[in-house]
Formats: sequence, C-alpha cells, structure tokens
Amino acid sequence: MRCARAAAVVVVALLAGCHRVSRDEPLTYRASPTLYVHDGFEQKKLSGAWARDRFEEDAVTMESSVVRAGKQAVAVTVRSHDKFEAGRDGDLDTERDELREDTQLFAKENVPYETSFSMYFPTDFPVVPVRLVIAQWKQYCGSETSECSNQSPVLALRYVNGELLVTQALDKEHHTIYRQKGEFRGRWLDFKFRYRFTPGPDGHVAVWFDGKQVVDLHGVTADAEGTGTGYPVEGANHFFFKMGLYRDLMPQPMTVYIDEYRKTELIPQDGAKAR
Repeated sequence: MRCARAAAVVVVALLAGCHRVSRDEPLTYRASPTLYVHDGFEQKKLSGAWARDRFEEDAVTMESSVVRAGKQAVAVTVRSHDKFEAGRDGDLDTERDELREDTQLFAKENVPYETSFSMYFPTDFPVVPVRLVIAQWKQYCGSETSECSNQSPVLALRYVNGELLVTQALDKEHHTIYRQKGEFRGRWLDFKFRYRFTPGPDGHVAVWFDGKQVVDLHGVTADAEGTGTGYPVEGANHFFFKMGLYRDLMPQPMTVYIDEYRKTELIPQDGAKAR
C-alpha cells in the first residue's frame, strides 16, 4: 500500500506496511504503521486534528508572514480573560488560547510516541516572570469532580522570564528537568519530544531543542492510578497534548506562531526493548 502524501494537509495514517522513519531515529525505534500525523497548517482553516474548546474563535488565525516551512503557519494570540479559569486549591486565575489535539490522537499509557513542532516568538513578545506554558501533556482525568481534575501537566514546556523550561508534575510534586536562559525571540525554535507515559519505572522522556538532545530521563512519567487518585486503573490511562499560550492573568496580549506539527507512534526496532 502506498503511503498517503502529507504536504499541505493534515494526515492521520492508519495504514498497514507503510513506515516513515526520520533520519535521526535511533536504531531502537521505528515509526509505527498505525499513527502518523503531520499538520503544516497549509489549509484555509484549522484542520480536524485539533479540538476547538481551548481557544476563543478570534485567537487562532492562519497566516503567511511568519512561516517555518511551506506557505503558511498558525498564529495563536491570547488576550486578557480569554478562556478564563478561576484558580482552585490556592492556584492563581488563568487564561489561555491553546490547540488541543483531537481525542483520536490521545497517547496511550506505556506506548512510546514522538511529537515535534516549531514555534516563533516575535521580537516584541512580553518577557515576564509569570507562569506561561507553551506546550503540555496532561493525564486524562475524565471528570471535573475527580481528585485528579486540578492536576498539573505530567510534562510541559514553559517560557518564563526569558527562560525555557521543561517540567514534570508527578503526584503533586513539580520538577524542572531542563532549563536554558537566552534570547529566544525573533527566530524559529524547533522542539522534539519522545515520551512513554507510565507510573511504573520504565517510563521515558527525551527532548531535543534545535536539533540537540537536552533531556534523556528514565523512570516514572505519569501519576499513580486507581482508587484515591481519580485516574483509571493500570493500563487504561490516556494523555492529551496542547500547545499555544496558557498563562496567569495579564493585561498584555501575546502572540506565538506555530508550524510543522508531527506526531508518530513508535515501536521497538527489530524486537529491541523501547527506551
């Protein structure tokens, strides 16, 4: 079977015998034939890969002035009180405009995946010492009344006060696993995440920033499951991805440009254990 071409539109491939392997894949992995997604934001409207419940209608626009590849990218602009959410359990109030992946793309527990995307922050982007999450993976809770409904993302990319940070939040404990200060505005930033979410010891998170690997972490990568946590029993958890702008309340608007989103399920190469 021939692979579907993925130049200008999003492709969700559920194919047999049709593999895509990037040149920098280590030998222990190959791309799964069951899931390959590419969105270059080349269409007139946002593709079906994204849900519409995490942003205001005027916050997301297709544009052609700042582009990583092809002819278009997507611009996400957050304004004061967009998708407002009151703080709980002592947290500050928040606002957001984010692209959340569609339900069919949620990651499964203990399955390895790779997600990559590019972001551009304009030269006048506000650099402020407040919470700003630009990409995150959350363990699916399923109910706003469950014990897990106010949990932080198990994996997140943040841009705070001129510093990029990769963080984990596991069992209500927050950890920074990578940080880098610098001037990140006015140029495209390329991110790649490889992850296997599990509350057991065989989880994995690897991160590449502008082609250089900066994180290679093994161990617990998801919250505990079952009675008392609010999460499903072992083996049944799912994780969803969002990217855009999620922050504490601020009067100033912010805009980020996003392009070249990809997601692939990974499987061990030649029977090797995924790592």
